[in-house]
Amino acid sequence: MNGTYLATDGRPALHFERSLPHSAERVWRTITDPAEIHHWFPAAVDYEPRVGAPMSFRFDDPDAPPTEGKVMELDPPRLFAFDWGGEQLRFELEPAGDGCRLLFTHFLSERIQAARDAAGWETCLTELDRLLAGEAAEAPGIGATPEWRALYDKYVAAGLPSGAEVPGSK
Repeated sequence: MNGTYLATDGRPALHFERSLPHSAERVWRTITDPAEIHHWFPAAVDYEPRVGAPMSFRFDDPDAPPTEGKVMELDPPRLFAFDWGGEQLRFELEPAGDGCRLLFTHFLSERIQAARDAAGWETCLTELDRLLAGEAAEAPGIGATPEWRALYDKYVAAGLPSGAEVPGSK
C-alpha cells in the first residue's frame, strides 16, 4: 500500500509518492497527454493545456456519466492540478537522481472515500508504472476487481476511513 490519508488545510486527502527511474519530462507527458492518460487513468480526458481550460472525463462504462472539470494549475514539467467533478487532483514532479519523484494528492469530498479511492489510485499508479516501463498498460475501470478489493481491504485494515459506496457493488 502506498497511499497515505491526511488532512490538508482541513480537507481530507490522499497522498502518494513514487520514485521513478524516468525523467520529469517523460513522466510529464504520461500524466498530461490525453493519449497516454487513457492507458492508466480511469477515464478518457479531453482538455486544452492552459489554466482555466475546461476538462471532460468519459468512462468506458456506459452507466457512468461523463464528468467535467477545469485545469487549476499548470507549470510544465513540474505541476499539473485540476478539478475533477468537484475534487482536486494534484500531480507534482521533482528531480531525484537520474529520475524524478511523483507526488500525487487527491483532495476528497468526504473522508469516507479514503479507502475506496486509495485502492483505486494505487491500481491506476501501478498502470502508470507499467506504461512508463514500456509495458502494456490498461486503464482500470470503475468496477471492483479482485485486485482492487484486496487493496481496499488492506487500506480499511490499516485504518483509512471507509464507508463510501464500493464501485460495482450495486
